Amino acid sequence: MRAVVQRVTEARVRVGDRVTGEIPRGLLVFVGIAREDGPEDVQYVAGKIRDARVFEGEDGKPMDRSVVDAGGAVLMVSQFTLYGDMRKGRRPSFDAAAAPETARSLYEDLVRELRAVPLPVATGEFQAMMHVELVNDGPVTILIDSARQF
Repeated sequence: MRAVVQRVTEARVRVGDRVTGEIPRGLLVFVGIAREDGPEDVQYVAGKIRDARVFEGEDGKPMDRSVVDAGGAVLMVSQFTLYGDMRKGRRPSFDAAAAPETARSLYEDLVRELRAVPLPVATGEFQAMMHVELVNDGPVTILIDSARQF
């Protein structure tokens, strides 16, 4: 499971003219599910998102508080293209990405895991063409990979 985590001052997702998810200050998380992912990957990525110290502390110390400590929210967006492989040719291969049914189930498990923290979690729409609007804060962008490839 891969996640691209961005610290934002605000973010929203639209499907057509409809806003499906929106947050104020917090984390925008693009998440991709691999074929071999399972519940342990959900736990690993949820823990990293929940505990990542990427917000300024009350004393001004940079990278001192988590999204929970900072009172932020999470906007979760499914993105199978995080498993696009460009090593051969010019068109990405998505062979490493999970099948849609499996990916949806693990994506929903990840959302549930973060909501149980409790943490406010808004979402995009699984398998939809989405327009994501965000205001980066920093910018701070962190990569998480449950296979620990980076």
